[in-house]
Amino acid sequence: MSDSTLTGIERELVVQYLIDGNVPVTITPLEDESSDSDEEIRPVNSQIFPVAIKGENITVKKNGTIILENPGASVKDFLNKDVKVEFYFNRVGLYFNSKVSCKKDVYSVSIPDVIYRIQDVIEEKHYDFSALLYYECKTGRELNMTCVPWEHTELLTRPVWKSIPLENQKKAKSLLENYVAQAKLEKNAGNGIQLIPVCNYLTFENPVKIESLQDRIKPLKVLYVDHQRLVLGLDTINYTFVQNDEYGIKLSFSLKSGPIMTRDIFVTAVINKIYRSETQGDNRICVDCRYTTIQEEDIRFIYEKATKTLFI
Repeated sequence: MSDSTLTGIERELVVQYLIDGNVPVTITPLEDESSDSDEEIRPVNSQIFPVAIKGENITVKKNGTIILENPGASVKDFLNKDVKVEFYFNRVGLYFNSKVSCKKDVYSVSIPDVIYRIQDVIEEKHYDFSALLYYECKTGRELNMTCVPWEHTELLTRPVWKSIPLENQKKAKSLLENYVAQAKLEKNAGNGIQLIPVCNYLTFENPVKIESLQDRIKPLKVLYVDHQRLVLGLDTINYTFVQNDEYGIKLSFSLKSGPIMTRDIFVTAVINKIYRSETQGDNRICVDCRYTTIQEEDIRFIYEKATKTLFI
């Protein structure tokens, strides 16, 4: 089972599973290594994103041919190209390589003899800041919810609008206007600067990614932190947050010098506001946590860390 290749019996079970059920898949074109050369110049933004196909748009024949019904323009662009087809089987991520073909306007891919398991990619990272939700104040329940920086934001700096990709700014502006209007009525957003990373997160292009195990619990994403609040992003239904619930949180800052490697700050924080994606089928939310208890010296430390100015 450690081998990434399915056995013959396993493959038969998977193919029958695809035939019997409406299984969503993602299709990603494979890069043409034969066209790679030092002389070839590729656009900077030439990223390859997988295309998600719903189960109801797929029919699998007994001969292993997957019919793509009503394929979008992006899938039609893959015609005669080698592609990677990924899907879940009993929560396990699997894939195979094939080619998109078309006969009488019917697009399809064929399931080959070899199907692979998606392998875990373990990448160890060290963060300058992280957080841990360790306690639920209302119920007294102990938690272990790790929070790490979102890779598309820069923490402990003042958020700027240009950090949002240009193609997302129109949608982000609409969200921001709604949130500012709400904040004026509710008077609960502070100076509102945290709304920029919130809008960035909720409008950021989020391509579907098939992983080695479906619905694995992942760390929450830290979108913003200062001396008053911590803002988290998540894209999973494994966590449930309710406005006004209160949590015990440990904030961990790495120190560049001195004998102590990190400074841990313990606070309590209430769920001040929950922002949800307005896109159908998108589960992303942002959770604005406002500190309810924090030591004076910790306020000073975080303020000076985030603003690079002295706390007076």
